Amino acid sequence: MLGINYRLESLEAEGKRIKAGIIGAGQMGRGMVSQMMLMKGIVPVVVVDIIAENAIKAYKNAGLSDEDYKVVNTAAEADAWIEKGKYIISENAEVATKSNLVDVVVDATGMPESGAKISVDAVTNKKHLVMLSVETDIVIGPLLKKLADNAGVIYTGSAGDEPGAVKELYDFASSLGFDVKVVGKGKNNTLDLECNPDTVLEEATRRGVSPKMLTSFKDGTKTMVELTAMSNATGFLPDVRGAHGAAGSVNELPQILSLKEEGGILNSYGVVEYINGVAPGVFVIIGSKLPEVRRELEYLSMGKGPNYVLYRPYHLCSLETPLSVVKAVLDSQSTIVPLNAPISETIAIAKKDMKAGQYLDGIGGYTVYGTIEKADVAKSIKALPVGLVNKKTRLLTDVKKGEIITYDMAALDGDSLIVQLRRIQDKFF
Repeated sequence: MLGINYRLESLEAEGKRIKAGIIGAGQMGRGMVSQMMLMKGIVPVVVVDIIAENAIKAYKNAGLSDEDYKVVNTAAEADAWIEKGKYIISENAEVATKSNLVDVVVDATGMPESGAKISVDAVTNKKHLVMLSVETDIVIGPLLKKLADNAGVIYTGSAGDEPGAVKELYDFASSLGFDVKVVGKGKNNTLDLECNPDTVLEEATRRGVSPKMLTSFKDGTKTMVELTAMSNATGFLPDVRGAHGAAGSVNELPQILSLKEEGGILNSYGVVEYINGVAPGVFVIIGSKLPEVRRELEYLSMGKGPNYVLYRPYHLCSLETPLSVVKAVLDSQSTIVPLNAPISETIAIAKKDMKAGQYLDGIGGYTVYGTIEKADVAKSIKALPVGLVNKKTRLLTDVKKGEIITYDMAALDGDSLIVQLRRIQDKFF
């Protein structure tokens, strides 16, 4: 990140700007638009949402007036108005992915199916792609990365999102030669595996968030998705299915996240984990084999060891996303991407007893939640990735509450793009 501010200032001084197309004008997208407006050398020229009024709100909240933007339906219209200095609003995602003037597309929809379509369209049209929809990445990330490589563009997760924030700490520690033992994040919602959009409606309304999104937080799916992304980018594994999810303070992390024979909770190192009590932060647990390094860490008030915690007490979500946009365009560099094949999966678990013939819904719904499992284990038991579940997924057998849903137990939506792409990924990765 060093020097990005000066490089953006230079771009601005030269009359140049990175042109970004943002798809999804919910809470994350709106914040990103406003943040980008404050920056030099970058501009959100296109904002897309299935409800145009949301995109209008995003621009107005960022200080624009009615005469500053145009509502269009095609990429050609968008290009014509961008050339005239206008900002673009559309309900059609292809306006962003196919515009000749857009340098980079940001997917802020948070929807696995939408993320799949946006990703393929952006890469096909040789746009760099910044993925805020981690739910898509954990299902087909290796395939999307390969497609982007072949197209000569960058595919990346986002700075500010917890996986991206963790990856920055991991890269810092790893580059210095520390032994990175654990990577993880805090959780700030009490786990409620049975919650649904109805049970969280009052809280969601009070907090001004989507009931579906809050459900995915409270039932743990979002945490599992984020841990899976961390795992797939580092090669670290869940120590147990679903992770341990212990409670503790930052100062307690080095001891809690040590091996059982060392007085901790872990069976092994090289794992991803979440901790109740340190949200909204992210952390890595490190060590060193050399006594001189350990002595200096103790001198620097990092504790007595042998484990030490590097903790970042914040992650600014979509407000940091523009930094990933800049790195992709200026340096052809990603913030976080999966390795060549899945390391972990977020698998679907039944929230309640259900009968054969019933339809499921998906992340943040009434029927399933997700939990992290090692990819090889998930494959061996045919566990169904939760990101493949949608409202057209039909149960073929009865399912008990808490049971893992397998491929054999459900008929997937054959028209779903993410389902089709996952089948391709399974053949090659």
